Parts: sequence; structure tokens; C-alpha cells
Amino acid sequence: MSAPVAVIPARFAASRFPGKPLTPIAGKPMVQHVYERCVEAGCFSQVIIATDDARIEAAARSFGATCVMTSPSCASGTDRVAEVATALGLLGDAVLINVQGDEPAVHPGSLATLAKTFDDPAVDMATLVRPLREDERPNPNVVKVVLDEARNALYFSRADLPFQRDPGAPVPRFAHLGLYGYRARVLLRLATLPPTALEKTESLEQLRALGHGIRIACRVTEHSTQAVDRPEDVPLAEAALTRLFEGR
Repeated sequence: MSAPVAVIPARFAASRFPGKPLTPIAGKPMVQHVYERCVEAGCFSQVIIATDDARIEAAARSFGATCVMTSPSCASGTDRVAEVATALGLLGDAVLINVQGDEPAVHPGSLATLAKTFDDPAVDMATLVRPLREDERPNPNVVKVVLDEARNALYFSRADLPFQRDPGAPVPRFAHLGLYGYRARVLLRLATLPPTALEKTESLEQLRALGHGIRIACRVTEHSTQAVDRPEDVPLAEAALTRLFEGR
């Protein structure tokens, strides 16, 4: 089986931050940083930028990236990755990694960890988690994940889970990193499934998979990242890039 394909969904018309993928981060468009982190991971057979905007396509081609144009009607990054799978004829057990286009400092080692998860033929869908900091527990913007004994996801939530009734019985706590890998057959199925009530309540797309019985394998990374959701996150992302480069 060939190495996984990395797909970077990049949408220009984000409601909170229009044009976000082309925002300059340390002198380069943000999406270029994400592309370079994927290339540096050294574990992908292809790295593809998926977009519905000609400006992003032009920028991607300017720094040598392969770009696939997708429909403007895609409701999520998952839908955009599914369109790429269809366009490339990726079926069955082929693996695609959905790399968020707004995380320029994603660690290449984290990407390699996620890709390697699919060495296990029993894994159909996978994601990454990291240790949760104590100060993050009440923050609804940091998504928590509860794992079973085999490190599969039991539930994702914005709430502080699990509840600790006995303060003398600490439990490992994990934060979710928004990177996903899928077998093509699972991805194409997921793209056709309706949203679930829990997904809508928490506003967490991964709950659709759990709600429809798709198991999500979780792998722990010590590497954090910095998403760019708003313009004021740009300096934070640049600082995260500095730390990433200094740590090499």
C-alpha cells in the first residue's frame, strides 16, 4: 500500500477571517507554511492543497504545490478532502490525512505519528491528542477527549471531562489536535452521513463519526500547535514557528 496523501483544505471565504490561508506569517502565506510542514514530515506520497478559490490556487502553484479545485458548496474540510479522494480515484484502504490549513506551526513529527498509525490495518480513522494543561480545563476552545484503554476516542467535548468525583484519583487528561486521517472508504462514507445531535450541540464535527459508529484511534504527541482563527492569532503563530525552528 502506498504512503498516505496529505490534503490541506484552504477556503478563502472564512466568515471570521476572510482570506486567512493567504495571510502573511513570517513572510510567507500561511498555507505555504502548512504545505512545507507536510513536506518536511517526509511520510506522504503527495501533498495537495484543496481550495475553491483561484487566488489560493495561484499562490499554491507559485510555491510549487499541487492544487485541486473543489466545490464552493463544501460544508467542511472533510467534504473538501473527500472531493480530492474522488478526483484522484483514491478508494478502499488508501489513506488521506486532513491537515488543517490554519496551523502553520504544526510539527512534522506529529504528522508522521498520525500517518504511521495507519500501519495498523485495523485503523480506519485516526487523530492526535496531547496532554491537557491544567489551566486549559475550563476553556471551551480547547477540545477535550476521553480515551478507552486501547487509546480509541470515547467522546470529544468542550466541557471539562472526565468529571473527577474523587480528588485523590487523578486521571490522564488530553486535548484534541484537529488533524485527522481516514481510509478512503471511511472518508467517503463520512461525507455522506447527516450531522448528529451531539455534533450540533458541541459544534464538533468528529462527533459525527463516533455517533455513526466509526472508531477513532488516538495517538499521543507531546507537540502542541497554534491555530490561526482570528487576525490577533497571527503573532502567536509566528512565535510558535520560532519555537519550532529553534527546537530543530
